[in-house]
Amino acid sequence: MVLNLSLDKRIEDAIVMLLKAASIYLPQDVKNALIKARDLEDNPLAKAQLDAIIRNCELAEVEGKPICQDTGLISFYVSVGDEFPVKGALADILRKATIRATREIPLRPNSVDVLSGKNPGDNTGRYVPHIEWELIPNSNELKVTAFPKGGGSEGPCLAKVILPTEGLRYAKKIVLDAVAEAGPKPCPPTVIGVGLGGTMDYAVKLAKKALLRPIGVRSDVEGLAKLEVELLELVNSLGIGPHGVGGKTTALDVHVDCAHRHPASYAVAVVFNCWAVRRSTMIMDSKGNVDFITHKFMNELWR
Repeated sequence: MVLNLSLDKRIEDAIVMLLKAASIYLPQDVKNALIKARDLEDNPLAKAQLDAIIRNCELAEVEGKPICQDTGLISFYVSVGDEFPVKGALADILRKATIRATREIPLRPNSVDVLSGKNPGDNTGRYVPHIEWELIPNSNELKVTAFPKGGGSEGPCLAKVILPTEGLRYAKKIVLDAVAEAGPKPCPPTVIGVGLGGTMDYAVKLAKKALLRPIGVRSDVEGLAKLEVELLELVNSLGIGPHGVGGKTTALDVHVDCAHRHPASYAVAVVFNCWAVRRSTMIMDSKGNVDFITHKFMNELWR
C-alpha cells in the first residue's frame, strides 16, 4: 500500500540516479586500484590492457554511457529502518525504478525467463531485480546499494561443502583452484568474494555481499583480515594478469566473510566480480533527503 506518493516518487527518482551512477561511474576506490595496478605493472601487454580499461572508464564518464555493454543483472541491498515510511511499497518502487533506468540510461535488458527464454526487455522478472533485505531497529532511514553484476563473472563462481577435517587449508585451495580454472573468463583483474561456513546458500550470500566492501578495506575480524591479505598474495602469484595476458595483478582484492557452521559441514563459496565493480550506495531519510555516498557528485545533480 502506498502511504506517501511524493516520497515514493523521490525514492524512485533516487534509485534511477543510483543505477545511473553504478552503470557509468566506477567508485573511486576501484579506479584508484586499477591505476595503482597499471603503475606497478612491468609486463607491457598487461600494462596496455590496464591502460585500455582506464581509458574505457574515462570515456564512459565523458560520454555518459555505461562502462560495459553487459550492464548486469540488477541486485539491490536494502537496509530499511523500522520507522521509515512506505516499507511495504519499496519492492514495487525498486521494480519501477529498474524499468525506468533500463529505458533512460539506457541499460541492456538482461532478464531472461528460465523456461521460455523470453526477455521482457526491462530488466525485471521473477525475483528480478533481486533484493536483499535488512530491517534496522529504531531507525527512520533507508539505505540502498545498487549492484549490477555482469554475466561473464558469474560463470566461474562456485560453492561446495567440504569435510570439517579438511578445514581452512583446503578452503584456500578451493579459492586458488577456482581462480586458476577461471583464467581470463571473469575479465580480470577481479575482486573476489569468499564465504565460509553457515549453510551452502548462506556462504554464497556472504561471498557476494563481500564484493560490496571498498577495495583495500579489510574485514573487522582479525583472522579474516589476515586471510584476505594471504589469499590476495596467493591469487596474484598465479600470474594470470589482466584479461589473462600475464602480469602482477590478477585480483584487485579478496574479501572474506564467515558464519558459524554446523559441526558436520564446512561450506565454501567463491564469487567473482570483473574489474568493473559497479556499486553505488545512497541513504535517504523519512523526509526524502538523499546522500549519495559512493558518488558524492550525484548530490549536486539531485538538488
